[in-house]
Amino acid sequence: MRFWDLFSLIIENLNRRKGRVALTAIGVVIGTAAVVLLVSLAIGLQKSATSNLWGINDLSRIEVYPNYGEAMMVEAKIGGGGGGGGGGTVSNQKLLTTSALADIALIPGVQKVIPRDYLMGSAVMKAGTLEAWTNIMGIAGSDLDDMGYLSGQGTLELRKGTAIVGSWVVNNFYDPKIRPGQEPPVPPELMDQRVKLVLSKWTNDGQEVKKTITLQIVGVLQEMRNEADGSVFVTMEDLTTWNEWFNNGKRINRNKDGYNNVIVRAESPEVVVDITNQINELGFMAYSPQSTVEGINSFFTILQIIFGGIGAIALLVAAIGIANTMTMAILERTREIGLMKAIGATNKDVLTIFLGEAAGIGLLGGLGGVLFGWGGSKILNVFAMQYLASQAQQGMLGSGLSAVTPTWLLLFAIIFATMVGFLSGLYPALRAATLEPVMALKYE
Repeated sequence: MRFWDLFSLIIENLNRRKGRVALTAIGVVIGTAAVVLLVSLAIGLQKSATSNLWGINDLSRIEVYPNYGEAMMVEAKIGGGGGGGGGGTVSNQKLLTTSALADIALIPGVQKVIPRDYLMGSAVMKAGTLEAWTNIMGIAGSDLDDMGYLSGQGTLELRKGTAIVGSWVVNNFYDPKIRPGQEPPVPPELMDQRVKLVLSKWTNDGQEVKKTITLQIVGVLQEMRNEADGSVFVTMEDLTTWNEWFNNGKRINRNKDGYNNVIVRAESPEVVVDITNQINELGFMAYSPQSTVEGINSFFTILQIIFGGIGAIALLVAAIGIANTMTMAILERTREIGLMKAIGATNKDVLTIFLGEAAGIGLLGGLGGVLFGWGGSKILNVFAMQYLASQAQQGMLGSGLSAVTPTWLLLFAIIFATMVGFLSGLYPALRAATLEPVMALKYE
């Protein structure tokens, strides 16, 4: 039998029992709509969770810190007969020294290793009559582009005696002489301006000592939503000099003392977790935002499976309905099946007709379920937006709630519903295909 003959016969048979087919397909519609709506909600929650992670905007970045460990006391006996003894300490510290940075750079997939350090004392930045407490950070390297930062104004290149400020730094300035009731001052324009950095420390006899440094602001970063927004970046050479001043002139030996922090840039986010694990195995403390994102994605993947399983239960009930409908159709059309076989229809032809009818019911239900599920997700988003708007009017900030329905989910739902119908009709179709023509013609 030709394909189009089989196809037209399947459509004709489905039209003969419109009411029964519609009622059976409704079960598939409900199950498919539940799958689409619940999985869309889980996908939307996942996107909302990952997009609201503050400061996670560079998944190829790894933060590495020293592992200071614990110092352990050990006994060392000298000579025999129990004579003499000495004490000492053994430490399992792992510092970010120059040699340690070289070991990290040898890890496959590592693109850059950028040492970073912080000002170990008090500093006030002054711009005219305004002052600001800031986080001073030194970078080993002349270009902040290596850190993944973006320029809002000026350049990303650092030189001795220059500084690049984060986007929020300008808002930290205040007038120390402002009187109650006065309007707060307008934030200063820092770009291309010379500012003073006043360092202060206290001597052993309680005297305050200050040191004033002039810096040229050569760049302002774009908002990054991380610690860079409130930081002032200088060269590592300048920062090391200032920290040595705080430490009463004692020189800092990076081969021995190391750095407080190192930024490792990976070639791609796909290798970040593996590099992080290898750095931890070297004894350091490494953290990557990619690890957090992967953990969140794993959780929501499980949630999608659970939500999809809940909807699949409704499809299971619908599958039983399809099997029941097809079984009843066989009983009603037994003589018709016998007649078809008597005039030359093969077992394969009969099997194809009944499987096509079952799959057709699943397809109709899948199309209807996708339509209702997609529409339900849109309605849910409307109510969610109204709820969040009301929360914002009350001064409360709510987390985003939305259902996201990707195209692959719609296609999967249609195919899955069709396969449910196909499998549900398999037993009744096999039963119809194996009927003996003579017995089928005698059936009353």
